[in-house]
Amino acid sequence: MITAICAIALVIVHLFSGKLRFLNTKPRSRWLSFGSGVSVAYVFIHILPELSKAQITLQSSLDIRLAFLEHHVYLVALLGLAVFYGLERFASKSRQRNQKAGKGDVTALDVFWIHIASFAVYNALIGYLLVHREESSIKSLLFYSFAMALHFVVNDNGLRENHKQIYDRIGRWLLVAAIILGWVTGIGTVIHQAAVAVLFAFLAGGIVLNVLKEELPEQRESRFWAFALGAIGYAILLLAL
Repeated sequence: MITAICAIALVIVHLFSGKLRFLNTKPRSRWLSFGSGVSVAYVFIHILPELSKAQITLQSSLDIRLAFLEHHVYLVALLGLAVFYGLERFASKSRQRNQKAGKGDVTALDVFWIHIASFAVYNALIGYLLVHREESSIKSLLFYSFAMALHFVVNDNGLRENHKQIYDRIGRWLLVAAIILGWVTGIGTVIHQAAVAVLFAFLAGGIVLNVLKEELPEQRESRFWAFALGAIGYAILLLAL
Protein backbone atom coordinates (compact mmCIF):
# COMPACT_ATOMS: atom_id res chain seq x y z
CA MET A 1 0.00 0.00 0.00
CA ILE A 2 2.79 2.44 0.86
CA THR A 3 4.60 1.76 -2.42
CA ALA A 4 1.29 2.33 -4.26
CA ILE A 5 0.91 5.74 -2.58
CA CYS A 6 4.47 6.63 -3.57
CA ALA A 7 3.83 5.53 -7.18
CA ILE A 8 0.69 7.70 -7.31
CA ALA A 9 2.66 10.63 -5.90
CA LEU A 10 5.27 10.26 -8.67
CA VAL A 11 2.48 10.11 -11.24
CA ILE A 12 1.00 13.36 -9.89
CA VAL A 13 4.41 15.03 -10.15
CA HIS A 14 4.63 14.13 -13.85
CA LEU A 15 1.10 15.29 -14.58
CA PHE A 16 1.26 18.62 -12.81
CA SER A 17 4.89 19.77 -12.74
CA GLY A 18 4.26 21.63 -16.00
CA LYS A 19 1.71 23.79 -14.17
CA LEU A 20 4.44 25.22 -11.94
CA ARG A 21 5.03 28.30 -14.07
CA PHE A 22 7.51 29.79 -11.61
CA LEU A 23 9.97 27.09 -12.72
CA ASN A 24 10.10 28.48 -16.26
CA THR A 25 12.41 31.38 -15.54
CA LYS A 26 15.82 32.59 -16.61
CA PRO A 27 18.17 32.52 -14.80
CA ARG A 28 17.23 28.93 -14.00
CA SER A 29 14.75 28.53 -11.17
CA ARG A 30 16.49 27.97 -7.85
CA TRP A 31 13.93 25.24 -7.14
CA LEU A 32 15.09 23.21 -10.14
CA SER A 33 18.70 23.57 -9.05
CA PHE A 34 17.69 22.59 -5.50
CA GLY A 35 15.91 19.47 -6.82
CA SER A 36 18.97 18.56 -8.86
CA GLY A 37 21.13 18.81 -5.76
CA VAL A 38 18.80 16.52 -3.82
CA SER A 39 18.87 13.91 -6.60
CA VAL A 40 22.67 13.89 -6.78
CA ALA A 41 22.96 13.68 -2.99
CA TYR A 42 20.71 10.62 -2.99
CA VAL A 43 22.92 8.92 -5.59
CA PHE A 44 26.21 9.60 -3.81
CA ILE A 45 25.08 9.14 -0.22
CA HIS A 46 22.63 6.27 -0.59
CA ILE A 47 22.83 4.44 -3.92
CA LEU A 48 26.59 4.25 -4.44
CA PRO A 49 27.38 2.94 -0.92
CA GLU A 50 24.68 0.31 -1.40
CA LEU A 51 26.24 -0.64 -4.72
CA SER A 52 29.55 -1.13 -2.99
CA LYS A 53 27.91 -3.69 -0.71
CA ALA A 54 26.03 -5.26 -3.60
CA GLN A 55 29.30 -5.70 -5.48
CA ILE A 56 30.12 -8.69 -3.26
CA THR A 57 26.72 -10.28 -3.88
CA LEU A 58 26.93 -9.74 -7.61
CA GLN A 59 30.46 -11.13 -7.89
CA SER A 60 29.47 -14.32 -6.08
CA SER A 61 26.56 -14.82 -8.48
CA LEU A 62 28.60 -14.38 -11.67
CA ASP A 63 29.88 -17.17 -13.80
CA ILE A 64 33.57 -17.75 -13.11
CA ARG A 65 34.31 -16.80 -16.71
CA LEU A 66 33.10 -13.27 -15.95
CA ALA A 67 35.13 -12.87 -12.79
CA PHE A 68 37.46 -10.42 -14.52
CA LEU A 69 34.64 -7.85 -14.41
CA GLU A 70 35.76 -6.86 -10.96
CA HIS A 71 33.98 -3.52 -11.02
CA HIS A 72 30.98 -4.51 -13.11
CA VAL A 73 28.41 -2.67 -10.93
CA TYR A 74 30.20 0.59 -11.60
CA LEU A 75 30.52 -0.30 -15.27
CA VAL A 76 26.73 -0.56 -15.37
CA ALA A 77 26.48 2.88 -13.74
CA LEU A 78 28.87 4.21 -16.38
CA LEU A 79 26.69 2.60 -19.06
CA GLY A 80 23.63 4.37 -17.67
CA LEU A 81 25.44 7.70 -17.79
CA ALA A 82 26.68 7.08 -21.35
CA VAL A 83 23.24 6.00 -22.64
CA PHE A 84 21.51 9.13 -21.40
CA TYR A 85 24.36 11.34 -22.57
CA GLY A 86 23.90 9.88 -26.04
CA LEU A 87 20.14 10.48 -25.89
CA GLU A 88 20.64 14.10 -24.87
CA ARG A 89 23.09 14.75 -27.69
CA PHE A 90 20.67 13.05 -30.11
CA ALA A 91 17.87 15.41 -29.06
CA SER A 92 20.10 18.51 -29.11
CA LYS A 93 21.37 17.79 -32.62
CA SER A 94 17.81 17.28 -33.83
CA ARG A 95 16.77 20.67 -32.42
CA GLN A 96 19.73 22.34 -34.10
CA ARG A 97 18.89 20.76 -37.47
CA ASN A 98 15.26 21.86 -37.23
CA GLN A 99 16.29 25.40 -36.29
CA LYS A 100 18.57 25.64 -39.33
CA ALA A 101 15.78 24.29 -41.53
CA GLY A 102 13.34 26.86 -40.16
CA LYS A 103 11.15 24.24 -38.47
CA GLY A 104 11.43 25.71 -34.99
CA ASP A 105 13.41 24.96 -31.86
CA VAL A 106 12.00 21.47 -31.37
CA THR A 107 13.12 17.90 -32.01
CA ALA A 108 12.00 15.84 -35.00
CA LEU A 109 9.09 13.45 -34.43
CA ASP A 110 11.21 10.30 -34.71
CA VAL A 111 13.67 11.71 -32.15
CA PHE A 112 10.76 12.47 -29.83
CA TRP A 113 9.60 8.85 -29.92
CA ILE A 114 13.09 7.47 -29.30
CA HIS A 115 13.68 9.93 -26.47
CA ILE A 116 10.33 9.26 -24.79
CA ALA A 117 10.65 5.49 -25.20
CA SER A 118 14.02 5.63 -23.46
CA PHE A 119 12.69 7.74 -20.60
CA ALA A 120 9.69 5.43 -20.34
CA VAL A 121 12.09 2.56 -19.62
CA TYR A 122 13.87 4.84 -17.13
CA ASN A 123 10.58 5.67 -15.39
CA ALA A 124 9.50 2.02 -15.37
CA LEU A 125 12.79 1.19 -13.65
CA ILE A 126 12.13 3.88 -11.03
CA GLY A 127 8.62 2.50 -10.51
CA TYR A 128 9.95 -1.04 -10.21
CA LEU A 129 12.52 0.01 -7.62
CA LEU A 130 9.74 1.41 -5.43
CA VAL A 131 9.09 -2.24 -4.64
CA HIS A 132 12.57 -3.76 -4.96
CA ARG A 133 15.46 -1.74 -3.55
CA GLU A 134 18.72 -2.59 -1.86
CA GLU A 135 17.21 -1.48 1.45
CA SER A 136 13.52 -2.25 1.91
CA SER A 137 12.60 -0.12 4.95
CA ILE A 138 9.85 2.51 4.89
CA LYS A 139 12.42 5.21 5.62
CA SER A 140 14.42 4.14 2.58
CA LEU A 141 11.26 4.17 0.45
CA LEU A 142 10.34 7.70 1.51
CA PHE A 143 13.84 9.05 0.89
CA TYR A 144 13.89 7.36 -2.52
CA SER A 145 10.43 8.64 -3.48
CA PHE A 146 11.18 12.22 -2.44
CA ALA A 147 14.45 12.30 -4.38
CA MET A 148 12.79 10.79 -7.47
CA ALA A 149 9.86 13.22 -7.27
CA LEU A 150 12.22 16.20 -7.42
CA HIS A 151 14.23 14.44 -10.13
CA PHE A 152 11.04 14.06 -12.21
CA VAL A 153 10.36 17.79 -11.93
CA VAL A 154 13.85 18.48 -13.30
CA ASN A 155 13.46 15.86 -16.08
CA ASP A 156 10.04 17.18 -17.06
CA ASN A 157 11.45 20.65 -17.49
CA GLY A 158 14.22 19.38 -19.78
CA LEU A 159 11.93 17.13 -21.84
CA ARG A 160 9.39 19.92 -22.28
CA GLU A 161 12.15 22.23 -23.51
CA ASN A 162 13.26 19.67 -26.10
CA HIS A 163 9.86 18.52 -27.36
CA LYS A 164 7.50 21.43 -26.57
CA GLN A 165 3.74 20.81 -26.89
CA ILE A 166 3.94 17.19 -27.98
CA TYR A 167 5.51 16.33 -24.64
CA ASP A 168 2.48 17.64 -22.76
CA ARG A 169 0.01 16.04 -25.18
CA ILE A 170 1.62 12.61 -25.39
CA GLY A 171 5.00 12.28 -23.74
CA ARG A 172 4.12 12.87 -20.11
CA TRP A 173 1.22 10.41 -20.29
CA LEU A 174 3.51 7.69 -21.58
CA LEU A 175 5.97 8.41 -18.78
CA VAL A 176 3.15 8.23 -16.22
CA ALA A 177 2.03 4.88 -17.64
CA ALA A 178 5.63 3.64 -17.42
CA ILE A 179 5.80 4.40 -13.69
CA ILE A 180 2.64 2.39 -13.06
CA LEU A 181 3.82 -0.44 -15.31
CA GLY A 182 7.13 -0.62 -13.45
CA TRP A 183 5.38 -0.65 -10.07
CA VAL A 184 2.90 -3.35 -11.14
CA THR A 185 5.77 -5.46 -12.49
CA GLY A 186 7.58 -5.04 -9.19
CA ILE A 187 4.52 -6.17 -7.23
CA GLY A 188 4.14 -9.26 -9.41
CA THR A 189 7.76 -10.38 -9.61
CA VAL A 190 10.66 -11.12 -7.31
CA ILE A 191 14.18 -10.89 -8.69
CA HIS A 192 17.61 -11.81 -7.39
CA GLN A 193 19.40 -9.26 -5.23
CA ALA A 194 22.19 -9.12 -7.79
CA ALA A 195 19.70 -8.01 -10.45
CA VAL A 196 18.43 -5.25 -8.14
CA ALA A 197 22.03 -4.05 -7.80
CA VAL A 198 22.41 -3.89 -11.58
CA LEU A 199 19.16 -1.92 -11.98
CA PHE A 200 20.14 0.51 -9.25
CA ALA A 201 23.57 0.97 -10.84
CA PHE A 202 22.07 1.86 -14.21
CA LEU A 203 19.63 4.24 -12.53
CA ALA A 204 22.47 5.93 -10.63
CA GLY A 205 24.36 6.65 -13.86
CA GLY A 206 21.22 7.96 -15.53
CA ILE A 207 20.37 10.27 -12.63
CA VAL A 208 23.85 11.80 -12.52
CA LEU A 209 23.83 12.54 -16.25
CA ASN A 210 20.26 13.86 -16.33
CA VAL A 211 21.03 16.22 -13.47
CA LEU A 212 24.34 17.49 -14.85
CA LYS A 213 22.98 18.07 -18.34
CA GLU A 214 20.41 20.43 -16.83
CA GLU A 215 22.79 22.24 -14.49
CA LEU A 216 26.10 22.58 -16.34
CA PRO A 217 25.38 24.30 -19.69
CA GLU A 218 26.22 28.01 -19.38
CA GLN A 219 23.01 29.10 -21.09
CA ARG A 220 20.98 27.54 -18.29
CA GLU A 221 22.32 30.17 -15.87
CA SER A 222 21.91 27.64 -13.06
CA ARG A 223 21.86 28.56 -9.39
CA PHE A 224 24.93 27.01 -7.79
CA TRP A 225 24.00 27.89 -4.23
CA ALA A 226 20.53 26.37 -4.59
CA PHE A 227 22.12 23.21 -6.03
CA ALA A 228 24.67 23.11 -3.20
CA LEU A 229 21.97 23.67 -0.58
CA GLY A 230 19.90 20.80 -1.97
CA ALA A 231 22.89 18.47 -2.17
CA ILE A 232 24.36 19.30 1.24
CA GLY A 233 21.02 19.51 3.04
CA TYR A 234 19.74 16.18 1.73
CA ALA A 235 23.11 14.52 2.33
CA ILE A 236 23.01 15.63 5.96
CA LEU A 237 19.43 14.35 6.26
CA LEU A 238 20.35 10.96 4.77
CA LEU A 239 23.33 10.60 7.07
CA ALA A 240 21.45 11.73 10.19
CA LEU A 241 18.34 9.54 9.85
